[in-house]
Amino acid sequence: MLAEFSIIPIGSGSSIGDQLAIALRVVDESGMPYKVNPMGTVVEGEWDDIIKLVKRCHDEIMKKEERVLISISIDDRKGKPNRIEEKVASVERRIGKALNK
Repeated sequence: MLAEFSIIPIGSGSSIGDQLAIALRVVDESGMPYKVNPMGTVVEGEWDDIIKLVKRCHDEIMKKEERVLISISIDDRKGKPNRIEEKVASVERRIGKALNK
């Protein structure tokens, strides 16, 4: 299962990099495969593990914030491991070149 999630702390002003660094430290320490992009983070794992990870990120940010918005998008496909890499590689094969990542 792949999940892309974004966490937006509310009330800290227009720069949220410090708060996001807290959440990304939690993601990195989880040991789950992940990719960071400018709009969120993609993780690969089992349902319960992903939900627990998002909750841990939420809990860490809420230690310093009054409000947070979280968006989660899930792509669950049976029998397809390593999708965090393979989904992009599949499109690159079809195009015949590497995409910007």
